Amino acid sequence: MLHYYSYPNANSTEWVTFVHGAGGSSSIWYKQVRDFKKEFNVLMLDLRGHGNSKPSLKDTFNPKYTFDSITNDIVEVLEHLQIQKSHFIGISLGTILIRNLAEMRPDLVQSMILGGAIIKLDVRSQILMKIGNIFKSVVPYMFLYKLFAFIIMPKKNHKKSRLLFVNEAKKLYQKEFLRWFKLTAEINPLLRFFRAKDIKIPTLYIMGAEDHLFLPSIKHIVSEHLSSTLFVIENCGHVVNVEKPATFNVQTIRFINSLA
Repeated sequence: MLHYYSYPNANSTEWVTFVHGAGGSSSIWYKQVRDFKKEFNVLMLDLRGHGNSKPSLKDTFNPKYTFDSITNDIVEVLEHLQIQKSHFIGISLGTILIRNLAEMRPDLVQSMILGGAIIKLDVRSQILMKIGNIFKSVVPYMFLYKLFAFIIMPKKNHKKSRLLFVNEAKKLYQKEFLRWFKLTAEINPLLRFFRAKDIKIPTLYIMGAEDHLFLPSIKHIVSEHLSSTLFVIENCGHVVNVEKPATFNVQTIRFINSLA
């Protein structure tokens, strides 16, 4: 089972589950823990191969992962803790996992807060993925990861987010990076399906105004999906919870409380 941290709150029946992105860990939520555990029961996960969730023995012989298998890891923890329903907060690739969970097990998902959300890969993103696929077996994975982090978070004020994710990614093994990178082959058809379907679960997209790769497609999807709203944080890039934690916390907690 995945490694997790849980923070029960005797004064609340609401659960909030945090899902990090590829190359990160539950530690990226360090600026959220204090504010959220005051108001809710909090669950923070380390996805397989990340943080303190070491790859299982069966993964040693598994050349690739699937979004469904990684999503089932999350379900396993919820069932273990007997959490019947939760609000979910994700960042970057974690938003895809949450959206996939909402498709597989909508009964578990009370609402979705998707930061630095990925709903479509534009031409630049797709070229980036193709370059990565060509060189992933011959170039050290940290070189690729640093390149991707710089392209996604290029500005000086994004430096803290870049460094955080690069330092977390250093804890991955080359084989683990390759398993996660191979997930990109699944992304396009999955995202196309997500764009076509409004799942009717209350959803807040919280994006940085400087998230140049992903914000345009989020604006478009929010105009089509009635269950979705968008909050844009100025002077902010992709990793909104790290760059602008105070704004992120206020807006997300307000959104959850508005559903009560």
